[in-house]
Amino acid sequence: MTEPRTLTELDYTVVIPTAGRDNLAALLRDLDGAKGPPPTEVIVVDDRDSGAALDLPHLALPVRVLASGGGGPAAARNTGWRAAATELIAFLDDDVSITAEWPRRLVKDVSDLTADCAGSQARLDVPLPERPLTDNERDAAGLMRAWWITADMAYRRSVLAEVGGFDKRFPRAYREDSDLALRIRRAGYRIERGERVTHHPVRSEVLLTSVRAQRGNADDAVMRHKYGTQWRDLAGAGPGRFGGHVRATAAFAVAALSGVAGRPRAALTASAVWAALTAGFAVKRILPGPRTPREIATMALTSALIPPVACWHRLRGELTVLRANNGGPRTAVLLDRDDTLIEDGPYLADPDGVRPLDGVAATLRRLRDAGVPVGVVSNQSGLARGLLTERQLAAVNARVDALLGPFDTWQVCVHGPDDGCTCRKPRAGLVHRAADVLGVDPAQCVVIGDTEADLRAADAAGARGVLVPSPRTKSAEVLRARHEERLAPDLDAAIRLAGVS
Repeated sequence: MTEPRTLTELDYTVVIPTAGRDNLAALLRDLDGAKGPPPTEVIVVDDRDSGAALDLPHLALPVRVLASGGGGPAAARNTGWRAAATELIAFLDDDVSITAEWPRRLVKDVSDLTADCAGSQARLDVPLPERPLTDNERDAAGLMRAWWITADMAYRRSVLAEVGGFDKRFPRAYREDSDLALRIRRAGYRIERGERVTHHPVRSEVLLTSVRAQRGNADDAVMRHKYGTQWRDLAGAGPGRFGGHVRATAAFAVAALSGVAGRPRAALTASAVWAALTAGFAVKRILPGPRTPREIATMALTSALIPPVACWHRLRGELTVLRANNGGPRTAVLLDRDDTLIEDGPYLADPDGVRPLDGVAATLRRLRDAGVPVGVVSNQSGLARGLLTERQLAAVNARVDALLGPFDTWQVCVHGPDDGCTCRKPRAGLVHRAADVLGVDPAQCVVIGDTEADLRAADAAGARGVLVPSPRTKSAEVLRARHEERLAPDLDAAIRLAGVS
């Protein structure tokens, strides 16, 4: 866990990913007229791939529109928070509505957070009818009990940078928020539930809504791969129904194959098992509801379709994960910041002073194009020395990320040399944390920097280290690195020396 920052300066940015829903304009008008400290900026991330301009109302608030190219809500949120300049990022979905007190309550929620807390979750209210709920309405009602829903979620930007933001392997608005929260908790942070209330609608229902929702089973495969078989318990997702879907699909497959093979008794037995399982599933969905003829017919049809569709999407997800892992262990590149990525202005506090070194952007682009994870591991003792503020450090790092990123993780030690921490290079803490976030073994990491502390941090973590000297590098350090065959004239050569590309 990176040294947590207090939220003493409550500037915040609102990030709204959108697929162009009609409610977006109303949400922006509500933000514009709400009471309390206004956001520094509202960033609307257009995730459509149509290229048509969004029809936004005229507002007093500063609104910036960015495009994310149709990559899904995880990619869109990453586009938004990485473009923000504030430490606090408040995510809102484009279909929610907020109260007039929302900014005031947001600020109160986050100002009460302790320094080891990464964010604040709103309390979602789903307007529901007085009658018994339909299956779709019961699913929506579950949002009020769910953990870490990003429909209204505020996070520290520094923590998002530390864990690498949202995982783009989740292309839908499903599981991407749980995955982010689990990685944040694994990094040692807490997430609190605030007191602000946001209204979430019941989304419109058509005949096959519940069948189309089974695409999320592919995302469940990614969760199982990342967190093991207990991922549902970790994410508070409940037991799920996938086991029953597998049994029903298997019974149907046996019935069909037995019929083709001319085994009528086996086909009849398997058909009876399938019918019993399907009827039981349908009854569980019908009994709590309004039991209108339309609802009963919908539940009967979809209860037969859901099990094989769920199994198909789960199989598709598992195969995608397997294909991604067939390349063997990934190599990750971890870079020092000052005099490796940018010119070293001592205790740089002004983001306008960020100057990328020649050739660095092109090298980083080649690494990302090759699928190599890239992170930053940096000592920044200026904070401990009182030479810059948390806000200034966050702004400078955000500028580096904007010019040379996005980086898959930022690991920053803000301690002084005599503080006795485990993260400051030449200790291994930053390297270990970066490797954990990136999901690689430290032995698969290459640490590149301009001081011997970078090499020794690599050694302590069991990683590889390469020295790219700067004008500030001591001559003795250069001689030792040359003797150890760990010296390169520039970043591109360092990458080649490490055998990454």
